[in-house]
Amino acid sequence: MICVHARPSEIEKMGASALSHLVIAQMARIEHLELLVAKLKRAQFGPKSEKLAVNEAQLTLCLSGSVIEAQQIAQTDPPEANKEKPAPAARKSRALPAHLRREVRTHLPEHSKCPCCDGELRRLGEDASEMLEYMPASFFVIRHVRPKMSCRKCSCVVQAPAPERVIDRGLPGPGLLAHVVTAKFCDHQPLYRQSQIFAREGVELDRSILARWVGEAAALLAPVAEVLRRYVLATEKLHGDDTPLPVLAPGTGKTKTGRFWTYVRDNRPAGDKAAPAVWFAYSPNRKGEHPQRHLAKFEGILQADAFAGFNRLYQGGAIQEAPCMAHIRRKFFDLMKAHNSPIATEAVHRIAALYLIEKEIKGRSADERRAVRTARAKPLFDEMRRWLEQAVTQLTPKSETAAAIHYALQLWDALARYLDDGRIEIGRVEMWRGCLGWA
Repeated sequence: MICVHARPSEIEKMGASALSHLVIAQMARIEHLELLVAKLKRAQFGPKSEKLAVNEAQLTLCLSGSVIEAQQIAQTDPPEANKEKPAPAARKSRALPAHLRREVRTHLPEHSKCPCCDGELRRLGEDASEMLEYMPASFFVIRHVRPKMSCRKCSCVVQAPAPERVIDRGLPGPGLLAHVVTAKFCDHQPLYRQSQIFAREGVELDRSILARWVGEAAALLAPVAEVLRRYVLATEKLHGDDTPLPVLAPGTGKTKTGRFWTYVRDNRPAGDKAAPAVWFAYSPNRKGEHPQRHLAKFEGILQADAFAGFNRLYQGGAIQEAPCMAHIRRKFFDLMKAHNSPIATEAVHRIAALYLIEKEIKGRSADERRAVRTARAKPLFDEMRRWLEQAVTQLTPKSETAAAIHYALQLWDALARYLDDGRIEIGRVEMWRGCLGWA
């Protein structure tokens, strides 16, 4: 075994064969580190999108030339004289939304009679303009008064029952509680910041009080969450994924990494009119027992990544595996950006051609999608597999590009299910992203 951290004195004693292996090992390590740096830089500063401009001619896949060299997408620009001038961008209307409450303020002239001849003034017309104003949210107190009434004859005392509160013996009304929950989970306003905002209004609400309210609200909404869970899982195809989130670790002054398991029902790309929905489930770690518990009674198609925790779900046959092409594309895309790898670039272009077909048939029925995929996507898909199998033989086994190809080929048979089933997507939907927030 060759150590990639060999000292100069050790290198001088190596033979030609050992030096060759050392150089190969160091090149693989450099490639890995460069890819890692490129990923981190892109995650920190780069765009999140992996979209790529694809030429229509690429759908013919005239890629029978070199196996490794990436084809350059033809960009034939017409002569300047034949170019059409781009249409000017549509000007955005400055009209304010009609649903907003209008407060009309009429401004009369300072003179009640003509300043020239002292004659009577009559209305000739008017000029109107609008200004958008904002009134900050404000607190108010609802005082519930229940008079006690007594009978003059028998001294019986009657009184209206106390109105119900959202939280038993709690201070907040339904509007305030809804505002706290919405601000936290939809507007990403941590509870400590909400507490500061309320303090500016002269209302002292400690973060611990707000946290207790959020817990009470979660208990109240549990039946709604259960109905949502049943609706999401009552489908033939489900998209599953997980995302990390920082969770406070009390007593340590640090955070730990929890997981939000996300299950999406969205069959609109296959022409289904049912409303899309997302169900979230939290777990303190990423063990496979969590999705196995969540989907214990689900039967159908699961579109997910190659996370090993999903594997036991596929063993009984009740759940069919449908991998996501986006995960395969991302590995090649990172290599293309980090090393300008010809093979990775070629792979990204080939995948983009498949996605272009999906864009054309989005919203059609499952049968139509299957027919188009059989006629147009399947030849590209099969050709790409042959190309990957041939390309990997010309790479160093431990290279990052070879690892990306092996990852793709490992999932290829399961990925091919989307060609024969119009309900399956080539990649997962991400309608849930941006819906998370925490204190």
